[in-house]
Parts: sequence; C-alpha cells; structure tokens
Amino acid sequence: MFHAKAFAPFENLATKLQPHASGSDDGSHDIAHILRVFKNAMRIQAVEGGDARILAAAVLLHDCVAVEKNSPMRSQASALAAKKASVILVELGWDRDDIAAVAHAIVAHSFSANVPPETLEAKILQDADRLDAIGMVGAGRCFYIGGRMSSALYDPFDPAGDNRELDDKRYVIDHFQTKLFKLAGGFQTKTGRALAATRDQRLRDFFAAFLDEI
Repeated sequence: MFHAKAFAPFENLATKLQPHASGSDDGSHDIAHILRVFKNAMRIQAVEGGDARILAAAVLLHDCVAVEKNSPMRSQASALAAKKASVILVELGWDRDDIAAVAHAIVAHSFSANVPPETLEAKILQDADRLDAIGMVGAGRCFYIGGRMSSALYDPFDPAGDNRELDDKRYVIDHFQTKLFKLAGGFQTKTGRALAATRDQRLRDFFAAFLDEI
C-alpha cells in the first residue's frame, strides 16, 4: 500500500504522481527506490538549498519510463522519462518553466545519458539517485539486477579480475570495479560528496569481505 505521508511535505504531489512513478516490475527501480532517493534528496536540499517542489517532482518521475539495463535504449531512458514527465505535469497545470526544470533534472540524473546537470535541483537529484547505487543498498541492488540479467555472481577462478578483463554483464561482482567504485568521485554537491564517502567505504568493505569469504 502506498503511504503518501512518507513523502511529506509533498503528500499531495506524491499522491498525484505515484501512479506514474515506476513503469516496470524492476525491484531495483520500484517505489522503495523512489522513496530512498526522495529521502536522500531532501537531506541534501535541507543543506544545499534549491526548489524542493521541483526536486520532489523530479524524484517522483525520474524512473517513470522503464528501460532494462541491458537494453540498447538504456542511454535514452532519462530523456524518455523527462518527456513523459513533462506531459504529466502539463496535465496537472504546472508552469512551463517549472516543467522544464523538472525535465532537465530527470534527463541529467542518469549515468548512461552523460548529460551535465546545470541546475542545483538537477545536481541534487543526480547525487540522491547515485547514493542509492553505492553503500549496502547499492550492493543489494547490484546483485538483484545481476540476477535479473541472469549473470553469475563471480568468476570462480579469478573473482577479482586480476588476470582477466572485467565483464560486469557476465559477473555481478565485476560491476563494483567497472562502475560502482567510480561513482563517489563524481558527486555534485558538498553534502552529497560527504554522504557518498561514507557509503563508498561501506561498498569497498563489502567487496573485500565478499572476496575473503569466497
């Protein structure tokens, strides 16, 4: 059951946008993910500033178009989501400039889109979304997606990839080195960077413990 109060003080907005928020059965991009990103975003916004209403709408709609990780359309997912979000907000009577601000934040949040965030709200959304890709939650999501893509956990003969080319489509654990460990260095806000440093260390500790156990 959806609980709009979890998105306070934007309960009314959340109620209107929640039916559009997630477009697939992907448990790594579901309403739980959106709520975690919302909490991250509000935590950063409380320190950094920015328009919280624009940010809340962008968070709620940033994954409104679902494109699987292994799809050739993956790099276009955020642009497609921004386009759909714009239509939704027009129907709700939003101002054109505010819609454009939400759309830019959505487009720029994606790692694969490679679009630089130009507004504070876009920077915060990118940071908030990437925080959910690292730390313990990030590790859990990584393995979930790997299972969804039918990947093996690791190469049993060279799990750390010391003597082979890393392949995160074939081995889940390779994704830590090919992408996840690189994220903390690209955060946009001071608050986001501080939060990322803690989660990045947790992720590295998890990786080390995983390798030790196998």
